[in-house]
Amino acid sequence: MEPRRIASLKTAENFRDTQERLGIDLPFDETVEAGAESPLGRPYHWRGGTVGNRFAILPMEGWDGESDGKPSDLTIRRWENFGLSGAKLIWGGEAVAVRPDGRANPNQLVINDANLAGLERLRLRLDTVHRAQFGRTDDLYVGLQLTHSGRFARPYDKRKMEPQVLYRHPCLDPKFGLGSDVHLLTDDEIARLVTDFVRASRQAHDAGFAFVDIKHCHGYLGHEFLSAVDRPGRYGGSFVNRTRFLREIVEGIKSEAPGLEVGVRISIFDFLPYRAGPDGQGEPWPWPGSPYPYAFGGDPGTGLALDLAEPSAFLNLLEELGIHWVCTTAGSPYYNPHIQRPSAFPPSDGYLPPEDPLIGVARQVDATAALKARHPNLAIVGSGYTYLQDWLPHVGQRVVRDGSADFVGLGRMVLSYPDLPADVVAGRVSDRKRICRTFSDCTTAPRNGMVSGCYPLDPFYKTRPEREQLAQLKRDTPSAGQR
Repeated sequence: MEPRRIASLKTAENFRDTQERLGIDLPFDETVEAGAESPLGRPYHWRGGTVGNRFAILPMEGWDGESDGKPSDLTIRRWENFGLSGAKLIWGGEAVAVRPDGRANPNQLVINDANLAGLERLRLRLDTVHRAQFGRTDDLYVGLQLTHSGRFARPYDKRKMEPQVLYRHPCLDPKFGLGSDVHLLTDDEIARLVTDFVRASRQAHDAGFAFVDIKHCHGYLGHEFLSAVDRPGRYGGSFVNRTRFLREIVEGIKSEAPGLEVGVRISIFDFLPYRAGPDGQGEPWPWPGSPYPYAFGGDPGTGLALDLAEPSAFLNLLEELGIHWVCTTAGSPYYNPHIQRPSAFPPSDGYLPPEDPLIGVARQVDATAALKARHPNLAIVGSGYTYLQDWLPHVGQRVVRDGSADFVGLGRMVLSYPDLPADVVAGRVSDRKRICRTFSDCTTAPRNGMVSGCYPLDPFYKTRPEREQLAQLKRDTPSAGQR
């Protein structure tokens, strides 16, 4: 059934009827409240202080840093927009590699001694523009996401994968053309990576970041640990072994950067990898029907449903480690993007959505709510809201009001409409011309070697030469931008 465009759902009745047709139940308020006492404008108080409202900026992978991993002018502009957004929680800023060979692309930021001053300038610039716009920063909470891309590392050539994996994956290896010579990280190499994460955390602390996010999502290295069920040795097999990587990093941070808070962005469920079928629509990667053990948070019988037992155990572990901040997401943009980033239009290397994207939004919201109910003392940031478009504030407000999440996280929306949070909290009418319509150009562009930005809606990127290059790519590539 052809999905009904979200932009065409003008009334609450339209939105409710569409949900009923799809068999989902996304909570929403018909009227969005404004002001400091509104659900989205209300401060969040915790042991470390106050975060000024319930909007969070989610970390996105940058493709516009310098080749040595330093921020570029484009990176600075994006962080300025984070400061102008009005959101009071900046979750990680963007994915920053702990060492050069862990980059997902050659222009990803890297944290090391040489680059530390540049990363500190990013934070200071964000603070400066936020203070100028909103008068204060004492309720602004800014972290840095630390990552190693593992299986999806492309550190030196945008078109050449140089994967570092934890185990041989029976679906992902053939999907991405990995042969028997792919490098499997040894336990000793992982122990050295732990040292890299601890060193990077100490440097982030020195640069003034309030917390670090130890990334465990989207198929990157931290996430792959959670599915390493048949890896031998200290870092695979049992749940205790599969979480050893995180536990050792946290232990090192407590020793070397006391006072630095830790957060974890985690894919709370995963599915089988997908591929484009004969009609371009996504279909599961062929699997013989035996148990599929590699989907953390997924049903091991099918690989196509949820089982939140291990994700809940993981959140128990975070509480035991003294970690307060959790950001939920799902799946991977590389092998099942429709569950991770519901979109109306696929990127050039993607597939047509196999379900109405609204179903994917509801799945993430429901799973996050289920985990929040089990772990009420954790501060939980939800993801997957951008596809809601005009209805994002209505759903986000109800989610926070009901206690199904503590913060509404914004990713792609910030590229086209960075000050949406400020407009919502102030009670201003949203600028519909800037609302992200999930065209996926911000993914198609970097997947084809261009800098990432919102080419359809951001006037700055509309004037860049890449816009015509992107348009030509979409004309030449039927799968790019098709419905």
